[in-house]
Amino acid sequence: MFVLLIMTVGIWVWWQSREPIAPKPQLKPTAPTTNLAVAPRPVVVPPPTNVVAPPQTSAPPAKAVSPVPQPLPGVFPRPARGVFEAQVALGRQAISPGSLDGVIGPQTRAAILAFQRKSGLSETCELDADTRARLLLETPPLTTYVVTSNDVARLQPLSGTWLGKSQQAALEYETILELVAEKGRASPNLIRRLNPLTDWTQAAVGIELQIPDLAYPEPGGRAGFVVVSLGEKKLEAFDASTNLLAHFPCSIAARMEKRPAGELHVAAIAPNPNYTFDPDVFPESAEARQLNRKLILPPGPNNPVGTAWISLDKPGYGMHGTPNPEQVGRTESHGCFRLANWNAEYLVKLVWVGMPVYIEP
Repeated sequence: MFVLLIMTVGIWVWWQSREPIAPKPQLKPTAPTTNLAVAPRPVVVPPPTNVVAPPQTSAPPAKAVSPVPQPLPGVFPRPARGVFEAQVALGRQAISPGSLDGVIGPQTRAAILAFQRKSGLSETCELDADTRARLLLETPPLTTYVVTSNDVARLQPLSGTWLGKSQQAALEYETILELVAEKGRASPNLIRRLNPLTDWTQAAVGIELQIPDLAYPEPGGRAGFVVVSLGEKKLEAFDASTNLLAHFPCSIAARMEKRPAGELHVAAIAPNPNYTFDPDVFPESAEARQLNRKLILPPGPNNPVGTAWISLDKPGYGMHGTPNPEQVGRTESHGCFRLANWNAEYLVKLVWVGMPVYIEP
Protein backbone atom coordinates (compact mmCIF):
# COMPACT_ATOMS: atom_id res chain seq x y z
CA MET A 1 0.00 0.00 0.00
CA PHE A 2 2.83 2.40 0.89
CA VAL A 3 4.51 1.61 -2.43
CA LEU A 4 1.30 2.43 -4.29
CA LEU A 5 1.08 5.83 -2.54
CA ILE A 6 4.65 6.66 -3.52
CA MET A 7 3.97 5.80 -7.15
CA THR A 8 0.81 7.95 -7.20
CA VAL A 9 2.65 11.05 -5.87
CA GLY A 10 5.46 10.57 -8.40
CA ILE A 11 2.99 10.37 -11.29
CA TRP A 12 1.27 13.58 -10.08
CA VAL A 13 4.62 15.51 -9.88
CA TRP A 14 5.54 14.36 -13.40
CA TRP A 15 2.20 15.51 -14.74
CA GLN A 16 2.49 19.03 -13.15
CA SER A 17 5.95 19.51 -14.63
CA ARG A 18 4.44 19.26 -18.15
CA GLU A 19 2.27 22.52 -17.70
CA PRO A 20 4.00 25.78 -18.78
CA ILE A 21 4.63 28.30 -16.04
CA ALA A 22 2.94 31.64 -16.86
CA PRO A 23 5.29 34.60 -16.52
CA LYS A 24 4.56 37.37 -14.05
CA PRO A 25 2.59 40.22 -15.65
CA GLN A 26 4.53 43.48 -16.36
CA LEU A 27 2.71 46.49 -15.01
CA LYS A 28 2.52 49.40 -17.48
CA PRO A 29 2.69 52.92 -16.03
CA THR A 30 -0.68 54.52 -15.77
CA ALA A 31 -1.39 57.69 -17.73
CA PRO A 32 -1.24 60.96 -15.76
CA THR A 33 -4.53 62.05 -14.34
CA THR A 34 -4.03 65.73 -15.36
CA ASN A 35 -2.98 67.59 -18.53
CA LEU A 36 0.12 69.14 -16.91
CA ALA A 37 3.38 67.80 -18.29
CA VAL A 38 6.20 67.56 -15.81
CA ALA A 39 9.46 68.94 -17.22
CA PRO A 40 12.42 66.64 -16.78
CA ARG A 41 14.98 67.72 -14.23
CA PRO A 42 17.83 69.59 -16.01
CA VAL A 43 21.20 68.00 -16.01
CA VAL A 44 23.87 70.36 -14.71
CA VAL A 45 27.12 70.09 -16.61
CA PRO A 46 30.10 71.77 -14.96
CA PRO A 47 31.94 74.29 -17.20
CA PRO A 48 35.10 73.04 -18.82
CA THR A 49 38.40 74.29 -17.54
CA ASN A 50 41.54 75.29 -19.43
CA VAL A 51 39.69 75.30 -22.75
CA VAL A 52 40.76 77.85 -25.37
CA ALA A 53 37.86 79.19 -27.38
CA PRO A 54 38.23 78.85 -31.15
CA PRO A 55 38.68 82.07 -33.13
CA GLN A 56 35.46 83.85 -34.12
CA THR A 57 34.71 83.70 -37.79
CA SER A 58 31.48 85.68 -37.75
CA ALA A 59 31.39 89.43 -38.34
CA PRO A 60 32.18 91.57 -35.26
CA PRO A 61 29.20 93.18 -33.51
CA ALA A 62 28.25 96.67 -34.63
CA LYS A 63 29.71 99.51 -32.59
CA ALA A 64 27.38 101.08 -30.05
CA VAL A 65 26.08 104.45 -31.21
CA SER A 66 26.79 107.40 -28.95
CA PRO A 67 27.95 105.49 -25.85
CA VAL A 68 27.13 107.09 -22.51
CA PRO A 69 30.31 108.65 -21.13
CA GLN A 70 30.97 107.63 -17.56
CA PRO A 71 33.05 109.58 -15.05
CA LEU A 72 36.16 107.57 -14.39
CA PRO A 73 38.15 107.80 -11.17
CA GLY A 74 41.79 108.62 -11.17
CA VAL A 75 44.46 111.03 -10.07
CA PHE A 76 44.65 114.23 -12.09
CA PRO A 77 46.25 115.26 -14.32
CA ARG A 78 46.01 112.09 -16.38
CA PRO A 79 45.55 111.13 -20.05
CA ALA A 80 42.02 111.29 -21.43
CA ARG A 81 40.21 107.96 -21.52
CA GLY A 82 37.79 107.38 -24.35
CA VAL A 83 36.26 109.69 -26.94
CA PHE A 84 34.18 111.82 -24.57
CA GLU A 85 37.11 112.63 -22.30
CA ALA A 86 39.26 113.37 -25.35
CA GLN A 87 36.61 115.82 -26.59
CA VAL A 88 36.64 117.58 -23.21
CA ALA A 89 40.46 117.72 -23.15
CA LEU A 90 40.54 119.15 -26.69
CA GLY A 91 37.89 121.73 -25.86
CA ARG A 92 39.83 122.91 -22.82
CA GLN A 93 42.56 123.96 -25.25
CA ALA A 94 40.06 125.89 -27.41
CA ILE A 95 40.25 123.10 -30.01
CA SER A 96 36.57 122.45 -30.49
CA PRO A 97 35.27 119.04 -31.63
CA GLY A 98 31.82 120.58 -32.08
CA SER A 99 28.99 119.84 -29.66
CA LEU A 100 30.27 117.15 -27.31
CA ASP A 101 28.61 113.82 -28.02
CA GLY A 102 31.12 111.09 -27.12
CA VAL A 103 31.36 109.90 -30.72
CA ILE A 104 34.27 109.98 -33.16
CA GLY A 105 33.02 111.98 -36.15
CA PRO A 106 34.50 114.33 -38.76
CA GLN A 107 34.62 117.32 -36.40
CA THR A 108 36.29 115.34 -33.63
CA ARG A 109 38.85 113.96 -36.08
CA ALA A 110 39.54 117.48 -37.36
CA ALA A 111 40.08 118.62 -33.76
CA ILE A 112 42.45 115.71 -33.10
CA LEU A 113 44.40 116.64 -36.23
CA ALA A 114 44.65 120.27 -35.08
CA PHE A 115 45.97 119.11 -31.70
CA GLN A 116 48.48 116.76 -33.33
CA ARG A 117 49.80 119.56 -35.54
CA LYS A 118 50.02 121.93 -32.59
CA SER A 119 51.86 119.29 -30.52
CA GLY A 120 54.21 118.07 -33.26
CA LEU A 121 52.69 114.57 -33.31
CA SER A 122 52.08 112.27 -36.25
CA GLU A 123 49.00 113.51 -38.10
CA THR A 124 46.79 110.43 -37.90
CA CYS A 125 43.42 112.01 -36.97
CA GLU A 126 43.14 109.12 -34.51
CA LEU A 127 43.37 108.82 -30.73
CA ASP A 128 46.58 106.81 -30.98
CA ALA A 129 48.87 106.11 -28.05
CA ASP A 130 51.08 109.18 -28.55
CA THR A 131 48.07 111.47 -28.82
CA ARG A 132 46.42 110.02 -25.72
CA ALA A 133 49.64 110.42 -23.74
CA ARG A 134 49.78 114.15 -24.58
CA LEU A 135 46.05 114.85 -24.31
CA LEU A 136 45.72 115.42 -20.58
CA LEU A 137 42.80 116.13 -18.29
CA GLU A 138 43.74 118.41 -15.41
CA THR A 139 40.39 117.92 -13.62
CA PRO A 140 37.40 115.55 -13.89
CA PRO A 141 35.47 115.80 -17.18
CA LEU A 142 32.03 116.17 -15.55
CA THR A 143 30.57 118.64 -13.10
CA THR A 144 27.26 119.09 -11.31
CA TYR A 145 25.10 121.99 -12.48
CA VAL A 146 22.26 123.21 -10.26
CA VAL A 147 19.39 124.90 -12.08
CA THR A 148 18.82 128.41 -10.70
CA SER A 149 15.79 130.67 -10.55
CA ASN A 150 17.49 132.94 -13.11
CA ASP A 151 17.73 129.97 -15.49
CA VAL A 152 14.02 129.25 -15.21
CA ALA A 153 13.13 132.93 -15.52
CA ARG A 154 14.96 133.13 -18.87
CA LEU A 155 12.86 130.47 -20.55
CA GLN A 156 10.27 131.57 -23.09
CA PRO A 157 8.62 130.16 -26.21
CA LEU A 158 10.19 131.08 -29.53
CA SER A 159 7.90 132.39 -32.25
CA GLY A 160 7.88 130.47 -35.51
CA THR A 161 7.71 133.60 -37.68
CA TRP A 162 10.08 136.45 -38.40
CA LEU A 163 7.44 138.98 -37.41
CA GLY A 164 6.72 137.14 -34.17
CA LYS A 165 10.42 137.01 -33.27
CA SER A 166 10.73 140.76 -33.87
CA GLN A 167 7.94 141.35 -31.31
CA GLN A 168 9.59 139.32 -28.51
CA ALA A 169 11.51 140.98 -25.69
CA ALA A 170 14.41 138.54 -26.22
CA LEU A 171 15.16 135.39 -28.17
CA GLU A 172 15.98 133.25 -25.16
CA TYR A 173 16.22 129.52 -24.50
CA GLU A 174 12.97 127.59 -24.67
CA THR A 175 13.85 124.72 -22.31
CA ILE A 176 16.21 123.84 -19.46
CA LEU A 177 17.64 121.07 -21.65
CA GLU A 178 18.61 123.59 -24.33
CA LEU A 179 20.12 125.91 -21.72
CA VAL A 180 22.28 123.35 -19.92
CA ALA A 181 23.37 121.73 -23.19
CA GLU A 182 24.81 125.06 -24.30
CA LYS A 183 26.44 125.61 -20.92
CA GLY A 184 28.10 122.20 -21.25
CA ARG A 185 29.05 122.79 -24.92
CA ALA A 186 27.23 119.51 -25.57
CA SER A 187 24.49 118.02 -27.69
CA PRO A 188 21.10 117.70 -25.96
CA ASN A 189 21.23 113.94 -26.58
CA LEU A 190 24.43 113.64 -24.55
CA ILE A 191 22.90 115.67 -21.71
CA ARG A 192 19.93 113.30 -21.72
CA ARG A 193 22.22 110.28 -21.53
CA LEU A 194 24.18 111.80 -18.67
CA ASN A 195 20.94 112.35 -16.76
CA PRO A 196 18.76 109.34 -17.64
CA LEU A 197 16.37 109.75 -14.69
CA THR A 198 15.57 113.42 -15.33
CA ASP A 199 12.06 114.34 -16.38
CA TRP A 200 12.82 117.29 -18.65
CA THR A 201 9.19 118.39 -18.71
CA GLN A 202 9.41 118.97 -14.94
CA ALA A 203 12.94 120.41 -14.69
CA ALA A 204 12.80 123.15 -12.05
CA VAL A 205 14.87 125.27 -9.70
CA GLY A 206 17.30 123.25 -7.61
CA ILE A 207 17.54 120.18 -9.84
CA GLU A 208 21.08 118.81 -10.06
CA LEU A 209 22.39 117.77 -13.46
CA GLN A 210 25.60 116.21 -14.73
CA ILE A 211 27.14 118.21 -17.58
CA PRO A 212 30.61 118.35 -19.19
CA ASP A 213 33.05 120.62 -17.38
CA LEU A 214 34.51 122.52 -20.31
CA ALA A 215 35.89 126.04 -20.04
CA TYR A 216 38.18 127.63 -22.62
CA PRO A 217 41.50 129.10 -21.47
CA GLU A 218 41.68 132.84 -21.03
CA PRO A 219 43.38 134.33 -24.11
CA GLY A 220 46.94 135.45 -23.53
CA GLY A 221 46.55 138.17 -26.14
CA ARG A 222 44.91 139.03 -29.43
CA ALA A 223 45.11 136.87 -32.50
CA GLY A 224 47.32 137.86 -35.41
CA PHE A 225 44.95 136.55 -38.08
CA VAL A 226 42.17 134.06 -38.79
CA VAL A 227 42.08 131.41 -41.52
CA VAL A 228 38.79 129.95 -42.80
CA SER A 229 39.04 126.73 -44.79
CA LEU A 230 35.97 126.29 -47.00
CA GLY A 231 36.85 122.74 -47.97
CA GLU A 232 37.39 121.57 -44.38
CA LYS A 233 34.65 123.81 -42.90
CA LYS A 234 36.86 125.05 -40.11
CA LEU A 235 37.96 128.40 -38.70
CA GLU A 236 41.30 128.76 -36.93
CA ALA A 237 42.86 131.72 -35.12
CA PHE A 238 46.65 132.14 -34.91
CA ASP A 239 48.93 134.53 -33.10
CA ALA A 240 51.48 136.66 -34.93
CA SER A 241 53.98 133.78 -34.74
CA THR A 242 51.49 131.37 -36.37
CA ASN A 243 50.83 129.46 -33.14
CA LEU A 244 47.34 128.00 -33.05
CA LEU A 245 45.07 129.79 -30.56
CA ALA A 246 41.70 128.30 -31.45
CA HIS A 247 40.14 125.76 -33.79
CA PHE A 248 36.38 125.78 -34.49
CA PRO A 249 34.06 123.94 -36.91
CA CYS A 250 32.06 126.39 -39.04
CA SER A 251 29.29 126.40 -41.60
CA ILE A 252 29.77 127.98 -45.01
CA ALA A 253 27.51 129.24 -47.81
CA ALA A 254 25.33 126.69 -49.54
CA ARG A 255 25.80 128.36 -52.91
CA MET A 256 29.28 128.52 -54.45
CA GLU A 257 28.85 132.08 -55.73
CA LYS A 258 28.08 133.25 -52.18
CA ARG A 259 31.39 132.03 -50.78
CA PRO A 260 33.99 134.81 -50.44
CA ALA A 261 37.65 134.19 -51.17
CA GLY A 262 40.98 135.82 -50.51
CA GLU A 263 41.80 138.36 -47.80
CA LEU A 264 39.10 140.14 -45.83
CA HIS A 265 39.29 142.18 -42.63
CA VAL A 266 37.29 142.52 -39.42
CA ALA A 267 35.09 145.61 -39.72
CA ALA A 268 33.09 145.56 -36.45
CA ILE A 269 32.53 143.43 -33.35
CA ALA A 270 29.17 143.10 -31.56
CA PRO A 271 28.66 140.80 -28.55
CA ASN A 272 25.03 139.77 -27.95
CA PRO A 273 23.73 141.60 -31.04
CA ASN A 274 20.27 142.23 -32.38
CA TYR A 275 19.56 141.17 -35.96
CA THR A 276 18.18 143.07 -38.92
CA PHE A 277 15.95 140.82 -40.97
CA ASP A 278 16.02 141.81 -44.65
CA PRO A 279 13.35 140.02 -46.73
CA ASP A 280 15.53 140.35 -49.84
CA VAL A 281 18.13 138.02 -48.28
CA PHE A 282 15.57 135.22 -47.77
CA PRO A 283 13.77 134.75 -51.10
CA GLU A 284 13.10 131.11 -50.16
CA SER A 285 10.87 132.24 -47.27
CA ALA A 286 7.18 132.65 -48.05
CA GLU A 287 6.86 135.05 -45.13
CA ALA A 288 9.79 137.11 -46.38
CA ARG A 289 8.18 137.42 -49.80
CA GLN A 290 5.05 138.82 -48.16
CA LEU A 291 6.87 141.31 -45.93
CA ASN A 292 7.67 144.65 -47.48
CA ARG A 293 9.89 145.98 -44.70
CA LYS A 294 12.91 145.07 -42.62
CA LEU A 295 12.54 143.81 -39.06
CA ILE A 296 14.77 144.18 -35.99
CA LEU A 297 15.03 140.97 -33.97
CA PRO A 298 16.14 141.25 -30.31
CA PRO A 299 19.31 139.64 -28.87
CA GLY A 300 19.49 136.19 -27.35
CA PRO A 301 20.95 132.72 -27.94
CA ASN A 302 18.13 132.00 -30.42
CA ASN A 303 18.87 135.11 -32.44
CA PRO A 304 19.73 134.16 -36.07
CA VAL A 305 23.35 135.26 -35.49
CA GLY A 306 23.49 133.86 -31.98
CA THR A 307 25.29 135.64 -29.18
CA ALA A 308 28.15 137.22 -31.15
CA TRP A 309 28.63 138.99 -34.50
CA ILE A 310 31.93 139.88 -36.17
CA SER A 311 31.34 141.70 -39.44
CA LEU A 312 33.82 141.62 -42.33
CA ASP A 313 34.65 144.33 -44.84
CA LYS A 314 32.60 142.54 -47.49
CA PRO A 315 29.05 143.89 -47.06
CA GLY A 316 26.64 141.38 -45.53
CA TYR A 317 29.37 138.93 -44.50
CA GLY A 318 30.56 138.03 -41.02
CA MET A 319 31.51 135.38 -38.48
CA HIS A 320 28.78 134.74 -35.91
CA GLY A 321 26.97 132.36 -33.58
CA THR A 322 23.89 130.29 -34.27
CA PRO A 323 20.82 129.00 -32.41
CA ASN A 324 21.50 125.52 -33.83
CA PRO A 325 25.01 124.42 -32.76
CA GLU A 326 24.41 120.80 -33.82
CA GLN A 327 24.09 122.00 -37.42
CA VAL A 328 27.47 123.75 -37.50
CA GLY A 329 29.80 122.30 -40.10
CA ARG A 330 27.32 122.21 -42.97
CA THR A 331 27.00 124.06 -46.26
CA GLU A 332 23.80 125.92 -45.52
CA SER A 333 24.45 129.59 -44.77
CA HIS A 334 23.78 132.58 -47.01
CA GLY A 335 27.50 133.38 -47.04
CA CYS A 336 28.52 134.02 -43.44
CA PHE A 337 30.60 131.70 -41.28
CA ARG A 338 28.48 130.18 -38.54
CA LEU A 339 29.96 128.98 -35.26
CA ALA A 340 28.49 127.54 -32.08
CA ASN A 341 27.62 130.39 -29.75
CA TRP A 342 30.35 129.52 -27.26
CA ASN A 343 32.97 129.51 -30.04
CA ALA A 344 31.76 132.82 -31.48
CA GLU A 345 31.93 134.36 -28.00
CA TYR A 346 35.52 133.17 -27.59
CA LEU A 347 36.47 134.46 -31.03
CA VAL A 348 35.23 137.92 -30.00
CA LYS A 349 37.97 137.91 -27.34
CA LEU A 350 40.66 137.23 -29.96
CA VAL A 351 39.82 139.47 -32.92
CA TRP A 352 40.22 143.20 -33.46
CA VAL A 353 39.00 145.70 -36.03
CA GLY A 354 41.26 145.56 -39.06
CA MET A 355 42.54 142.02 -38.35
CA PRO A 356 43.06 140.00 -41.55
CA VAL A 357 40.82 137.00 -42.26
CA TYR A 358 42.06 134.69 -45.00
CA ILE A 359 39.49 132.59 -46.86
CA GLU A 360 40.98 129.46 -48.40
CA PRO A 361 39.32 126.98 -50.80
